[in-house]
Amino acid sequence: MFGFSKKWNPDGKHVYITGGSTGLGLSLAIILTKKGAHVSIVARNQGRIDKALAQLEEVRASPSQLLKGYSHSLDTAAASTAALEEVCAAHGGEAPDAVFACAGASKPMFFVEMTEEDLVNGMTAGYWVQAWTAWAAAKMMAKQEKKGRIALVSSTLGYMSFLGWASYSPAKHALRGLADTLQSELMLYGISLHIFFPPTMFTPGYDEENKTKPQIVKDIESADDGLTADQAALALYKGVESGQAHITGDLITSLFRASTRGATPRNNWFLEGIFDMVAYIATPIWRSSVDKRVATHRTEHREYLTTKGFFS
Repeated sequence: MFGFSKKWNPDGKHVYITGGSTGLGLSLAIILTKKGAHVSIVARNQGRIDKALAQLEEVRASPSQLLKGYSHSLDTAAASTAALEEVCAAHGGEAPDAVFACAGASKPMFFVEMTEEDLVNGMTAGYWVQAWTAWAAAKMMAKQEKKGRIALVSSTLGYMSFLGWASYSPAKHALRGLADTLQSELMLYGISLHIFFPPTMFTPGYDEENKTKPQIVKDIESADDGLTADQAALALYKGVESGQAHITGDLITSLFRASTRGATPRNNWFLEGIFDMVAYIATPIWRSSVDKRVATHRTEHREYLTTKGFFS
């Protein structure tokens, strides 16, 4: 289903993008607009939506394209359903041809400093805002017998994790579990399910997460070259275009994918065989280096917690 089908062409198709006003979602919206798609974006901030739509207007491929933006929260099933229904109203109530769930946020911190709210919000922003969108879209597509595509966005941290990401990485692992389930189940309706595992992305969201990110996390991440929003969006688009189930945008994530693939469909048997061999050696070395860095940070970390009054 994923490896041998004809490449997806978004020209003339209706594409719905959550989180489409900034970062990955906006860069993807620009690509799809240039390809001739009818693009609908949903985000919270109306001002950012208006700016995003102005950018889309500048790159439209045809005067007949419908380029729309809507302000919605996607935190609940009802909100996600309402957003999808409003988006589709401009298209006669017909389900989108493709849904890209790019909305999300992260707040990296030390686990012992997190509040109950931090942990709950981490699952909401990292998992539920995408899961509810996928749920609403899958139901609409199945009822209308629309053979569409749904793409979720996880992270390299959906394959592995390390300190600082206790409110984020579990949500991204959960998205992988949801995607692997739906890749199987949605075949019943002819719906393709894809999931993207980007590395560090240099977006407004990255700048926001750095406000709470511990320095040791930044140090560990320094080995990750990262991607711009445009580079990540192109990787996601090409992965969906070619029908990949799991999509990666850099070598490091591809190695983690190979080492944790499980029963995921292969994208390239030969290349992934090489990745398997490299990951067998490289992944334990990477993990050992991270563990050593964390262990040497113990004294400094205790001093940090003391200044924050953690032990009082």
